[in-house]
Amino acid sequence: MDKVSEAQARFTKTFPVSWQELHRDAKALAWRLTEMEEIKGVVAITRGGLVPAAIVARELDIRLIDTICVASYDHQDQGQVKILKAPEGDGTGMLIVDDLVDTGATARVVRQLLPKAHFASVYAKPSGRPLVDTFVTAVSQDTWIHFPWDTEPQYVAPIAGLRNGG
Repeated sequence: MDKVSEAQARFTKTFPVSWQELHRDAKALAWRLTEMEEIKGVVAITRGGLVPAAIVARELDIRLIDTICVASYDHQDQGQVKILKAPEGDGTGMLIVDDLVDTGATARVVRQLLPKAHFASVYAKPSGRPLVDTFVTAVSQDTWIHFPWDTEPQYVAPIAGLRNGG
């Protein structure tokens, strides 16, 4: 079985997210974070966390935004997590924002680098959920989320047709 087939076998469901839905969900994440004591800044996990981090920072009126640059995914396959750039410090007063916590591999590495930061994610799968402090939407482990920056509008077969093999 090739890499694409293995990835497709793991993800039996898809969950498309539009720009509007992502904005709404990131704003809901900000609402959940309003009770936090003094957030000094936001750390966006690149690349997926950039858009949600910008929305959260705007809603919480935070101007200090940094990034932790991580490479781990190649389309639908997660490989070894590589840190390309990390902020200084232990994360005190910082809010880490990502689009999704999936297997938890990236979250584990980021938590090790910034152990005192609060980790927030818009979407969370069961394997990664214990690693985030705050999230908005739970998604099953066998679901692949199609984020708006990875898609373009096109025809999609109805679910019933997929179930009947055609």
